[in-house]
Amino acid sequence: MTDAGVTATLDVPRDRSAWLGVVARQRELSLVAIMVVLGALVSIAAPQFLTVDNISQVAVLASIVAVAAVGEALVVITRNVDLSVEAMMGLVAFCVAVSLENHMFGAPGAILFGVGIGLVLGMINGFIVTILRVPAIVATLGTLSIFRGVDYLVAGSHQVPRSGLPPGFTDAAHNDIFGIPIFVFIAVVVVVVGSVLLRWTTFGRQFYAVGSNPEAAAILGIPSRLVVFVAFALCGLMAGIAGVMYVIEFGTINGTSAGGYTLQVVAAVVVGGVGIFGGTGTLAGAALGALFLGFIANALILIGLSQFWLQAIYGLVILVAVSADAYILRRLQRAASLNRSR
Repeated sequence: MTDAGVTATLDVPRDRSAWLGVVARQRELSLVAIMVVLGALVSIAAPQFLTVDNISQVAVLASIVAVAAVGEALVVITRNVDLSVEAMMGLVAFCVAVSLENHMFGAPGAILFGVGIGLVLGMINGFIVTILRVPAIVATLGTLSIFRGVDYLVAGSHQVPRSGLPPGFTDAAHNDIFGIPIFVFIAVVVVVVGSVLLRWTTFGRQFYAVGSNPEAAAILGIPSRLVVFVAFALCGLMAGIAGVMYVIEFGTINGTSAGGYTLQVVAAVVVGGVGIFGGTGTLAGAALGALFLGFIANALILIGLSQFWLQAIYGLVILVAVSADAYILRRLQRAASLNRSR
């Protein structure tokens, strides 16, 4: 291919990424505005909604989803998806709880054990997708069942009660650092570190290149399969951290722990402005999406609506976000085609 051909190939994804990046930032601002309006409206019916204690509790619960959403966002940016997040979280949570109950490790060792399990599970997903060349949605749908099946096999009917954990282990869910809940602090650190690496390192920027245009990335010599493998590995690592946070928050763990989290995580990612078609979005947006969904869930509880509405809301926000991204992408492709024909 000629230099002109390469340039033409790269122009479209670069323009698309720039425009969708603007849309993503607007979506983040829109989420903030909606949360402000939501807070004002719900507080009329439920004054406790805007209390410090309630907001703190919402932020703590949302932090677990936010950490997992950061890992999912990395995968989605590369134009893939990981549907096994909840199974990884659940398996990590049970393994950590059992290791503590049986005194296999101290608290620090159990945490590292859980995070390590998450990393290994993510690497398994990455291997299946990049080496075996199985489409990500099929591969992770399969590992969702496999990881959850292993969880059931290991757990059986056994449940680790909160009393089976070391004294003080669950205190972190309620402690703070300089007035900031520890879980929120962890989520912020994960987002900041991830954003710096994604935006300010050569390898990090390759995530966007692979997601925007895999063919052009290959022409430029970017190791696409390595990038995708690392994305899945990091997704597993984040799921491992989220699984440990889940144990600390809820204490009582069994083979069904973290059920339903995949839908929450994916919804947080897409509503936070990470383009499902790859190549655009921010980790901060994904975390903000988790907080947004957390506020909605809390609002439903306080105004007395059934939690069954949550599933419908998660599905709705995914459909709306994906439809909006698809519409914008079509408009940009049409504009690019017109520019090339001139």
